[in-house]
Amino acid sequence: MIICLKMLVYKSSWYSLNRHIHRLRKRLSRLQHCIDTNVSSRSRSIYTTQSLKNKKKQKIELSEFPPENIRNFSIIAHVDHGKSTLADRFLEYTGVISDTEKNMQVLDKLQVEKERGITVKAQTASICHTYNERPYLLNLIDTPGHVDFNFEVSRSLAACQGVILLVDANQGVQAQTVANFYLAFERNLSVIPVLNKIDLPNAQPDVVMQQLYKLFDIKPEEILQVSAKLGIGIKEVLDAIVERIPPPTADKDKPLKCLMFDSWYAPYKGVIANVAVVDGVIRKGDKIMPHQTQKTYEVQEIGIMQATEVPTDILYAGQVGYVTANIKNIKEVLVGETIYHANEPVEPLPGFKPAKPMVYAGVYPIDQSQLALLKVAMDKLTLNDSSVEVHINTSAVLGQGWVLGFLGLLHMDVFITRLDQEFQLSTIVTAPNVPYQVTVKGTKAIKQYGGEIVTVLNPSKLPDVNVILEYREPMVKGTILAPEEYHTQILNLCLSRRGTVPEQSYIDDTRIMSISNLPLNEILVDFFDELKSITSGYASFDYEDIGYQPSDLLKLEFLINGNPVEEMVMLVHRSRARALAERVIGRLKESISRQQFLITLQAKVGQKILSREDIRPYRKDVTAKCYGGDVSRKTKLLKQQAAGKKKMRMIGKVEVPRDAFINALKK
Repeated sequence: MIICLKMLVYKSSWYSLNRHIHRLRKRLSRLQHCIDTNVSSRSRSIYTTQSLKNKKKQKIELSEFPPENIRNFSIIAHVDHGKSTLADRFLEYTGVISDTEKNMQVLDKLQVEKERGITVKAQTASICHTYNERPYLLNLIDTPGHVDFNFEVSRSLAACQGVILLVDANQGVQAQTVANFYLAFERNLSVIPVLNKIDLPNAQPDVVMQQLYKLFDIKPEEILQVSAKLGIGIKEVLDAIVERIPPPTADKDKPLKCLMFDSWYAPYKGVIANVAVVDGVIRKGDKIMPHQTQKTYEVQEIGIMQATEVPTDILYAGQVGYVTANIKNIKEVLVGETIYHANEPVEPLPGFKPAKPMVYAGVYPIDQSQLALLKVAMDKLTLNDSSVEVHINTSAVLGQGWVLGFLGLLHMDVFITRLDQEFQLSTIVTAPNVPYQVTVKGTKAIKQYGGEIVTVLNPSKLPDVNVILEYREPMVKGTILAPEEYHTQILNLCLSRRGTVPEQSYIDDTRIMSISNLPLNEILVDFFDELKSITSGYASFDYEDIGYQPSDLLKLEFLINGNPVEEMVMLVHRSRARALAERVIGRLKESISRQQFLITLQAKVGQKILSREDIRPYRKDVTAKCYGGDVSRKTKLLKQQAAGKKKMRMIGKVEVPRDAFINALKK
């Protein structure tokens, strides 16, 4: 018994010793990783919880920051490369928010942003950083990373003198990284390249540095390395912002000139405008005037943005902040507008390109009794998103509603999700479509449609085919980055979508960048999903509009029991018409439930039927109880049943499920 107890004690001690050795090995491995990534323990200790606990949130006195002590910058990157996390660390390091809590996406205010881990709307924050014992005011703008919100990025860059180009050291340069770099390059902004996520085991900083050098001619010694999650290298990035980004060229003694680069709507304050003060000073109580509308407003509140609004009653030249002036309609002050004092007009600033919707879809209430509620919700959402284009529309099948223009499919999805989350409204969303152009002939037709070239947002409103000379469809230039082993599959995918691939180049030893020209309609619904599938998730995709080009298009219509469905009318390429008709009809058949009467689904071009499917009715044997007897009784019952079903088919209403339109169009 004693021997057994001794053996147990010996084994338990040996087990404890092994466990301690295992822990020591893990700590040594972490220390070795820090040494390998050239991150000293001293630089790590700069950003520790203990060091930040002594930092107290201080009120920023704006009068202490002349233009030479101000830096305005944005963070730009591909989606999920860590922009919002880096912004959180900036706010923590400078004492704007407490580091004792788990801060995640502090600047992302929307529920959909929190749920999906993406930034939808650009947010600003003013922070104070001391460099060489001198305080600097840094105005940060956190931008979205998805291609659908490229308009948000371009608006943010209009108020900046420099950017942080953030690249994931694990994933490397992606398609949106390339697009964002050239956005900044075109505006002649200073670029600070930063590698994020260097703490991950699979990080390859040397490989990514070579990609940046080959694509953008950025030298490796200019690139900073950080871990936004752990807070490594935060001070070095803040110092680089002061060193590398020039101050704004501003003069507070000149007349007021402000650039409004963003806006949103608050229920009790009205329109809140984000402004960059180019020259002059703006105070609470000033009379201001937008250049376009020439209406006079009185400034009710003015301040800077941090985690929330911080009133300051004044903004000086070179600074970025917000202004409220009891403006109730966001259309009265357009994004890109120049604002000045009512009695001191100035030359307007060069604006930036307005939003150009790429995707259109119909939005209708499930029940027409909710039309008024949906209108109120739509008004509030469009006040916060000026890039949505709204057109009133009435459908014979779905009733009264709207046709909305979006920047992309994700933009559309986010807008509909917000309708559901913020207003608890369920809607019917029609299949997404793109705008087309047609050239009409004849004096009467030109006068009727308001010009020789007609833009068609809804194919059901297409001019008579007899007066159309030419169809044109929108084209995009797509950038695809993927490993070289998937090159053949990517080429086949682009060619199958009627695209061309004029340019290809290696960005490193293993990855290829392909530039392709594609019809927008071909990439609208599921191109990105298929691209991710054939490349095992390693490809990235970005696109930009390159205008319209002539195309051989046909008007494809769908009918249910002989009644045309306006929401599903589409323009398709001649080579795709029959295949698309058969696929959509097949999927509609799967989506629509059987009824007590026959349902006929048809697709046609002009008078030619390209595809047809029948949904058979439920059957009941009305002669089941007729045992023997006169056969005329059975014949009479069958005739009555046929007449009843024919009548039901004439007056019966076919219920189309909410998602049937989009599901039917998926390739």
